[in-house]
Amino acid sequence: MRVFKALFILIFIALVAIASAVFYVKNAVTMPLSISEPRLYTVPKGSNGYTLIKTMRNDDIITVSPFVAKIWLKLFAGNTQIKSGTFMLLPTDSLVDVFTKFTKGEEHLFSVSLIEGLTLAQWVDVLKNTAGIDYDIDVTGIETIVEGTASTALQRIGMSNTPGDTPNYEGLFLADTYLFTHGTSASKILSRAHAALLTFLDEQWETRQHELPYSTPYDALILASIIEKETAVSRERALISGVFANRLSKNMRLQTDPTVIYGIGPSFDGNITRKHLRTATPYNTYVIKGLPPTPIAMAGKAAINAALHPEDTDALYFVSKGDGTHKFSATLEEHNAAVRKYQLQR
Repeated sequence: MRVFKALFILIFIALVAIASAVFYVKNAVTMPLSISEPRLYTVPKGSNGYTLIKTMRNDDIITVSPFVAKIWLKLFAGNTQIKSGTFMLLPTDSLVDVFTKFTKGEEHLFSVSLIEGLTLAQWVDVLKNTAGIDYDIDVTGIETIVEGTASTALQRIGMSNTPGDTPNYEGLFLADTYLFTHGTSASKILSRAHAALLTFLDEQWETRQHELPYSTPYDALILASIIEKETAVSRERALISGVFANRLSKNMRLQTDPTVIYGIGPSFDGNITRKHLRTATPYNTYVIKGLPPTPIAMAGKAAINAALHPEDTDALYFVSKGDGTHKFSATLEEHNAAVRKYQLQR
């Protein structure tokens, strides 16, 4: 009887000790990390759980002892197959939370905003100077990106290049904010933007307004790029599109300054002159009739939609009022009066 009682006490003590050890281990691995603010952490390829815990302890991210960590990994952690990548650690995270991210591969998503109204060259500079992006455009080349994504789609939307000419891929990427993981290549982001443009343009062309004064989706993209450069006021986009549609229908020149500036190129110093307006370039819509040969900037969804759904208006002219908005006029007399009021006096 005494032996049985002693054995019972020993078993009880052992169970209490095991329960206490389990509680201690689980409490240790669910304590918040030793960081005071969010922190990016890169897990190298080939990392294993125990080595990673030791490294995080050395980096003062966790305080869990290697012994406790080994017990947790062996008995309680479950999946310990670590995926490499860059992860966001939060002060409220525990070791359990961190390993959930590591094993599921829940990498932190960075973002880059490729803004409407900028040129392809300006976008390339943005990608080059955005942290976390592997800049490879110098090696890959824009032509490879476009042709590799959907070369036949360019013909479908109406883009054509004269044999022997250097292709101009301006405007063939959709302005938007793109998410990416650390180390994503610039060419991959541009490839996504190009595919997004082709998909969106294709969809919107099917819902276009009837009797537009242009015949291809690419023409609409060219007009959308001009709309982007003419206004940043959302309520004006469709109205400006309506003015341009009216002028095209009447075989009037578009006479829009942004096309002149694009035709001048990098040498433009910010001051547009009468000489500029009279100098013939393929993009000078004071000289040529119809649309320029290519887009002059990147367009966003709203501008593309406006180009395909112009507002019904009798206006043929508009002039900047100096506050970001425009005065629209149906006659040249009204327009000249508006120019005197908003431009010459200012």
